[in-house]
Amino acid sequence: MTPINIVALTTTAVYLMLGGIIYIHSRRNISENFFALMSLSLTTWGIATFLIVSPSLSGTFFQIGAYAHYIAGNLVFLCLFWFALYFPERNIKSLAIPILITLVDGAFFIAIIATDFFFSSFAIFSPLEKQISFHTGNYILYTLYILFLFVTAEVILLKKYKTRVDANKTPILYMFLGTTIASTPALFSNLILPGLGYFSLFSIGPIFGIVFIVTIAYAIFKHNLLNVKIIATEFFVSLIILILIIEVLSASSISEFLLKTVTLAAVSLLGYLIIRSVLKEVEIRQQIEQLAGELKTANKELGRISQAKSDFISMASHQLKTPLSIIKGYISMTLEGSFGNLSKKITDQLQKVYISNERLIALVDDLLNLSRVEEGRMKYDFSEEHIADIVQQIVDEVQMPAQRKKLRLIWERPAEKLYARVDLNKMRNVIFNLVDNAIKYTDVGAVTITVLQHDQSLHIAVSDTGRGISSQQIKKLFTKFTRVLEGSGRLTTSGFGLGLYVARLIVEEHKGRIWAESAGLGKGSTFVLELPIVEHTKK
Repeated sequence: MTPINIVALTTTAVYLMLGGIIYIHSRRNISENFFALMSLSLTTWGIATFLIVSPSLSGTFFQIGAYAHYIAGNLVFLCLFWFALYFPERNIKSLAIPILITLVDGAFFIAIIATDFFFSSFAIFSPLEKQISFHTGNYILYTLYILFLFVTAEVILLKKYKTRVDANKTPILYMFLGTTIASTPALFSNLILPGLGYFSLFSIGPIFGIVFIVTIAYAIFKHNLLNVKIIATEFFVSLIILILIIEVLSASSISEFLLKTVTLAAVSLLGYLIIRSVLKEVEIRQQIEQLAGELKTANKELGRISQAKSDFISMASHQLKTPLSIIKGYISMTLEGSFGNLSKKITDQLQKVYISNERLIALVDDLLNLSRVEEGRMKYDFSEEHIADIVQQIVDEVQMPAQRKKLRLIWERPAEKLYARVDLNKMRNVIFNLVDNAIKYTDVGAVTITVLQHDQSLHIAVSDTGRGISSQQIKKLFTKFTRVLEGSGRLTTSGFGLGLYVARLIVEEHKGRIWAESAGLGKGSTFVLELPIVEHTKK
């Protein structure tokens, strides 16, 4: 087989395989149907070129090849024209002109097949020298018509590219450039030069056709997001099998034939396994991408819900705080006798109401702080503060609650002055929360508060002899809406489980840490707050 024959058959096989593979994996819409017809026309054109240039074929095959070559070439550009109309979608309302153009094409088809409109004679001077003569005027008309189809298709693509603004713009550009680069030399070698009587470059036309079909296939791939890994694998496996089939058919002996047949069978089986493996890998990846997309959507929805929850909490908290503060004021004034003397029974009940109202105010403050911290609206006013002074103020405030429960409040003010850079009010609230919790969850014994230096940081520790905390509870103690289980397995009834969570967030903004230690239920607990020490610079 001569090099010319090999080129013609190889390019024809490439048209058929690549076009078929892309079409199988496509969505089978109108533009892709025209692509399939284009691939089939190119395949026919490639076979026809082989019949024309093959030196071993008779004159009958030469004439059949000539008719098929020009009819298939006509269909290639007609399909390109319709493909350009529908890729990536149709943007003209009326199809009257495209249908008229197609009817004209049909007239050319009938004229070439049924009359001597196109060819005047065929001559074979030698196996390598063949001549086709045309009716000059009709050939020029045919040439102008083909050029008209090509130029019109390119203009349509160029207009679509210029008017689009979305992601589908790039495939149109590939289509325009690829078909222009591939078609121009092919039209020159297989249409214009033969009309002038030159057939020396006739056999290289199919080579440019490969660029033509590859470009359109790539445009479809980019537009439809077809998986290039699958397509490439199937194409190269098919190409290797095709080469091996040609080798089998060209075997010169029985032993060579058997050896090449076994090789073909082995490569075919291996190729099948490779394609199946790639398909499975791509399928799994697509499933992962789908799950990732669903997860992303779910996360967005969760974010939206979380934001709505935060907005509601913030709004509700602001609306609650004002009336609660007013209630607190009136109860306080009543207890102080501003509205007259009260009996002991009424005073006791009002004190209970006052305590419950204080708890509600504390809960609302926690909700407001949570909302501010999570939305990044919490403002900090940092200053260098003597930590022992802050603790001393807190100890003075909790003396009475501790005495009511008959608890010992142990606090030894450290001799050295330890300073930290803190927001005074917020850090005071954090420490107060720890001490208040220690008193609340201790029924007998003592609450001990210490402030110590530890390397370049200071530790504020609040220890109690109360109910203790299990190891499972400690792990989630500083998370949102966590409430501690008591010894009997009952949940604590006060609070929303926000105080320690908000405290942790505030401490982290201070570049510090907070944690809890406990030997177990009934064995007390210790909460430790660590802050960086700073050198005192106040005068």
